[in-house]
Amino acid sequence: MLTADYINLEDELGAHNYKPLNVVLNKGAGIWVWDVEGKKYLDCLSAYSAVNQGHCHPEILKTMQAQAARLTLTSRAFRNDQLGLFYKEICHLTNSHKVLPMNSGAEAVETVIKTVRKWGYQVKGVPKDQAEIIVCADNFHGRTITIVGFSTDENSRGGFGPFTPGFKIIPFGDADALEAAISPNTVAFLVEPIQGEAGVIIPPPGYLKTAREICSRHNVVLVLDEIQTGLGRTGKMLAEEHEGIEADLTLVGKALSGGYYPVSAVLSNKEVMDVLQPGEHGSTFGGNPLACAVARTALRVLDEENLVENAARMGTYFLEGLRQINNAQIKEIRGRGLMLAVEFDPAAGGARQYCEQLQQAGILCKETHDHTIRFAPPLVITRDDIDWAMEKISAVLAG
Repeated sequence: MLTADYINLEDELGAHNYKPLNVVLNKGAGIWVWDVEGKKYLDCLSAYSAVNQGHCHPEILKTMQAQAARLTLTSRAFRNDQLGLFYKEICHLTNSHKVLPMNSGAEAVETVIKTVRKWGYQVKGVPKDQAEIIVCADNFHGRTITIVGFSTDENSRGGFGPFTPGFKIIPFGDADALEAAISPNTVAFLVEPIQGEAGVIIPPPGYLKTAREICSRHNVVLVLDEIQTGLGRTGKMLAEEHEGIEADLTLVGKALSGGYYPVSAVLSNKEVMDVLQPGEHGSTFGGNPLACAVARTALRVLDEENLVENAARMGTYFLEGLRQINNAQIKEIRGRGLMLAVEFDPAAGGARQYCEQLQQAGILCKETHDHTIRFAPPLVITRDDIDWAMEKISAVLAG
């Protein structure tokens, strides 16, 4: 079968809820992927940061094969020998006290919503069913009904109402707006350290530190969604480290399995997580031995291969290269670690045209919010790889 045959199958039999580039991939290794016709590409999306460790990392593969041959699923009705070790290792790496494992990022967000509401009623004393959670405009936390209900992207929420109440929306990066929005019924502030889907929007310096202070002063739980920014992507294990703070609850996922398996987790301090009691929340697959074993190795790879530090160094180098591009249609080039973006003026006609040209040149990336290209390669990328990529990127974007 050729590329067109696969595309026709998808278009005929699949839901049309995505608009991917017309490349059909069937192999990956490190930063590279190959299509069904044998063409090689540098992956500059990393499955939205799910393959920080690189495609098909051999050590994670070994663990997955060994664990899959031994034990895959018990449900949480019984204990398994991988769960406690996963808790211990992720708590050590992230300075957390408690962990609640789930599968997808959206499940982790839903878990947090339930947990902070319960905390608000049991600990803070918020009247029944009056809990409020503050979120930011242009957020992206997932696709469930509750989550899209507090999105400001009409494309995500249009036609899906009615929505779950209990959320206030404020501008991202505005600490004064956060302070003004807090009421006696506010239980949490849910925010991305950097807004990924919005186009790698970085808040003003000191924003997270000020938010931490405001939340502490008002007895509000600070929740950081680090599903994209966490696990090395920004040049720190968690993006909160750039401002020297600790959230009360932190969400991680995507790279938690190195791309091998859906694994997410809510990392917490003891006070908030301890409100959950047996029977109040769970998941058949959450915390299964295969997921835990894979996540343990994925975390070990990040640590032992110094991928967090490499993201910081290579991110600086990549950003410097992008900033050398001369194109009057480029509005801004920004980033932190290996989470980078090139935003074009709307008059340029959209970013997808550049993504399609980059595909032809052997670089795979994807537009976001119409006018921005994200560059987020696996954290195993080297200077030589970036030099190769920049030749291609400059040739396309400097037009």
